[in-house]
Amino acid sequence: QVQLVESGGGLVQPGGSLRLSCVASGRMFSINTMGWYRQAPGKERELVARIFSGGSTKYADSVKGRFTISRDTATNTVYLQMNSLKLEDTAVYYCKYEEILAGTGSWGKGTLVTVSS
Repeated sequence: QVQLVESGGGLVQPGGSLRLSCVASGRMFSINTMGWYRQAPGKERELVARIFSGGSTKYADSVKGRFTISRDTATNTVYLQMNSLKLEDTAVYYCKYEEILAGTGSWGKGTLVTVSS
């Protein structure tokens, strides 16, 4: 129902920065949350950051102080600003949309972030 398109991934050196974008389209309810997840080869997909319709945010401990999630309601775009990138941040990053009351949602196809010297 809701389509998500991520962009902004690429190759960056340790200590560098990247900003990911996720554009949502389709019919959306007012009570919702959007988040960023990541999955490295051979590992489980994990939550990186979430932002709720009310504006509150939540981060994984591993990215606190380095990553910032934000939302532009006018364009239905969610951003993930990633600073001080580390080798362990290398993964495919996925955007997720979820209806809080219904418990339904959708995933983007992902964008690859590679941190390497």
